[in-house]
Amino acid sequence: MSGVERAASAAAAIRECQRVLEASGRTLAQEAVANAATIGDWQHYPPGDVYDPVSHAQYFYHCHPQGPSAAERQSEHGHFHLFLRAAGMPHGVAPFMLPEAAIALPPPKAPVKPQAAPEQRGPRDPVCHLVAIALDRSGKAVRLFTTNRWVTGETWYRADDVIRMLDRVTLDAAEPSTIVGRWVAAIVRLYQPEIAKLLRERDKTVMDPRRRRRKIDVFEDPRIEITSSHEIDVDARLGAVDRLVSEPASAAPPAAAPAIPRLADGWGS
Repeated sequence: MSGVERAASAAAAIRECQRVLEASGRTLAQEAVANAATIGDWQHYPPGDVYDPVSHAQYFYHCHPQGPSAAERQSEHGHFHLFLRAAGMPHGVAPFMLPEAAIALPPPKAPVKPQAAPEQRGPRDPVCHLVAIALDRSGKAVRLFTTNRWVTGETWYRADDVIRMLDRVTLDAAEPSTIVGRWVAAIVRLYQPEIAKLLRERDKTVMDPRRRRRKIDVFEDPRIEITSSHEIDVDARLGAVDRLVSEPASAAPPAAAPAIPRLADGWGS
């Protein structure tokens, strides 16, 4: 499947998810927390996470405590953390090893901040965090971001290896099978070039301080939490994909039209 075909397929899946949600009068945020009467900070929704035993992809949704300002209270509702467990990883990938090792240690007895670690699922322990997807209070996706290792208790893999994992993300066999899983997988396909860039920025954010100051605890440094971030507008991207599909390949897009990254970047073959 070419990059254009993959983008078009992802766009169609997202539109179908939006149609179903609109018909039911529900938002994606409501669907993500399964209409919980109260939403607890740091709690995983659904309990036990969503896990696909075929692809070994896994995700959960959670919310952080809201800040005191009006902007903070109204900005982000919560976010998805998406992972791939070792049993689903491409052949040949291996944890990135430093003298201090890349595999996360148990959290300290009194952690500065709580971890957003996934529940243990599947036959093998190692797990890689791929990306987080933030929703605003209306349920729209507004931001993609990556995190330092201590945030998710993951095993650290180089960006190029994690980028190879993106093609492995499917949630068709996930239980419970919901519209949320289909939407999450489609967002990864639609924004695969941006996620690839975020992962490379993640590596730079983590390794630059270590090179400058010869830090040996960079993966556990609570000052390094969000390692890369990118705001998104899904409706604008869907429109850009429509134009990409409908316009002749030789036609130049209008100067003001929102563009998507070169499809060769991060899409694989």
